[in-house]
Amino acid sequence: MRTLVLNAGYEPLAIVSFKRALVLVMNDKATVVERVEDDPVWGTHGVYDRPAVIILARYVRVPTSRRVPVTRRGVLRRDNHRCGYCGKAASTIDHVLPRSRVICSQGVSSHHSHHRTPPTFVVRAEAKPPIRRVRGARGADR
Repeated sequence: MRTLVLNAGYEPLAIVSFKRALVLVMNDKATVVERVEDDPVWGTHGVYDRPAVIILARYVRVPTSRRVPVTRRGVLRRDNHRCGYCGKAASTIDHVLPRSRVICSQGVSSHHSHHRTPPTFVVRAEAKPPIRRVRGARGADR
């Protein structure tokens, strides 16, 4: 049986085993929000309710924006193994200026593009790579 763990702000954090949830409740790290009525947990010192949802007593900061590395396999899958220049089957990838943008290509099309910027060659609409948003320094936009 699994138990949903909520942060102190009622946002879902994880799903853990009922044993781990029961340990958190017994150590006063969490409180039970919802329990399984007909399935108690028998212990040596008594009977405990089996938790279905618990909430942590203290807020846990969740790390944000973990960057996922760009891989050849991921780019080929994203572009459906189609060349970004001509639309034919592709087996390799090509860097487009700026270097942070990558698209699928076949060898001949990649050679003709010669690492030019996107406005100087035609890229199929469905093959345009996503643009990463770069956050500037605080106060720079003021």
